[in-house]
Order: sequence, then structure tokens, then C-alpha cells
Amino acid sequence: MASRSGSKAARSGTMHDTPAEIDRTQTDEQLMAAFARGSQDAFSVLFLRYRQPLFGFFRRRLAEPAQAEELTQETFLALLRASSRYQACALFRTYLYAIGLKILRAHRRKAAFRATFLGVQPEHREPAVESSFDSELLVREAVRKLERVDREILMLREFEQLSYAEIAEVLGLPINTVRSRLFRARMALHDLLAAPAIEPRAGENAGAEERA
Repeated sequence: MASRSGSKAARSGTMHDTPAEIDRTQTDEQLMAAFARGSQDAFSVLFLRYRQPLFGFFRRRLAEPAQAEELTQETFLALLRASSRYQACALFRTYLYAIGLKILRAHRRKAAFRATFLGVQPEHREPAVESSFDSELLVREAVRKLERVDREILMLREFEQLSYAEIAEVLGLPINTVRSRLFRARMALHDLLAAPAIEPRAGENAGAEERA
């Protein structure tokens, strides 16, 4: 019951227009420090800055928009709960995406549990495909075929525009590992996109025509 009321309070306190009491030119880190001291308006500005980027983070990794929206809300609620422990030892967005990634991993573990023990089919699309253009579909499908860590590094770099140091912080990896795996992911993606599509054999075409 408390979590529901907390969720409602968070939404009602963050969905209004950008507050005038806070200087919107302040850095994320300054705003988060102000929020840690009790400023709800500072949190509102951060919410408005990162609501769409965070939704995009989840949307590219989940099949359903509703799930992406739900995990976006969960991340901001987790940020609310952790605000008193915040220390500006890293960029705010690194801190936020680290929370988001932890929530995403928990979501995947739950999905895997449901698939194994409850017979619920896991999601098959990752990252999500939104565009109907063939080139976009090919890129999304190629990215999906990368190893999970390589894919995550590539997406954090290309979509979230995180630096090597930020990616290393979010994933808990040495920065040299991030560099090498990003290079490997880019090369693998290039090879996947350069590989010609396999054409069906003549006999297969004939069989398909007969069945039609």
C-alpha cells in the first residue's frame, strides 16, 4: 500500500511543468545534490530532462512499450529512494543508467524465471524494432545477434552517447575492456551487415510454389 501511494506521489510531484524556483542551467549533479537536501523541484527538473532518454534506453531493449514505461517509472522511484545516499562521485547520468541497468537485469531474471517455472514465454525482440524501413530492421536484427555484453556496450555508446569511462562505470568493467569490446562489437556488426542474404535454393522455391 505504501509503495502505491509513493508511486502516486512521485508521479504527481514530477509530471507538472518545469518549476521556476530552480535554475534550469544547473548541472545534473547540482540538481541531484539539491534534491538530496530535500528539493522536490530539483527532482522535477531531472525528471523532465531524463524521462524520454531513459524511456528510450528501455524501449531499445524491451519488446513492449508498456514495459519500457513501467521500468522508467521504477528507475525514477528507485532514484527517489536512494537520494539520501547520493554522492557526486560520478556523473548523474552514469548513476541513473546504472540504476536502470540494475532494474533491467532484475526484470530479465523475473522473465527467465517465469519462462522456466511458469511456462510463460520470454520476450524475443531485443532490442525493440520500431521502424518499418528495411535498413533499420537489418541494423536492429544485426545488433540483436551480438553477444549481450558487446551489445550493451555498443548501445550505451551509440544510443545513450556515454563515454568509455561512463560505460565502464555503469557495467563495472575496466575501461580497456570497454574499448576492446566496443571495437569488437562494431567489427562484428559491420560483418553482419555486409554479409549477403542467403537466397533460397531453386528446389525450395519450386516446393513453395507447389504448396501455394
